[in-house]
Amino acid sequence: MGVSGPIRVVVAKPGLDGHDRGAKVIARALRDAGMEVIYTGLHQTPEQIVDTAIQEDADGIGLSILSGAHMTLCARVIELLKERDAEDIKVFCGGIIPDEDITELKAMGVADIFTPGTPTQDVVSWVAANLRTAS
Repeated sequence: MGVSGPIRVVVAKPGLDGHDRGAKVIARALRDAGMEVIYTGLHQTPEQIVDTAIQEDADGIGLSILSGAHMTLCARVIELLKERDAEDIKVFCGGIIPDEDITELKAMGVADIFTPGTPTQDVVSWVAANLRTAS
């Protein structure tokens, strides 16, 4: 990629879900690990999230979804990244996601999924290992 500096991650809450504690915990853990985090706040559309990721030159998008709309929202974010020629931005998810949906989400292009109870250090380690290497 030729990009230097810390890993940049957009942490987003798509849809109507108003529970953001987990997203804020992950955003803080990533920031404390030396990454740049752009938290978009509640009630973001997939279009807003992808626009932010492209404008911020993000390496990844972390979606926090507790509403049950993960299949639709993740699919739309992946579709928009493809349309905008930004497939190098990896998408990962956290939240209430049934086991039976995880395989399908990964098949559509979600890089990894973190369900409730995942230690924050596991997320931080995954981001550090799977997004570009920080300089």
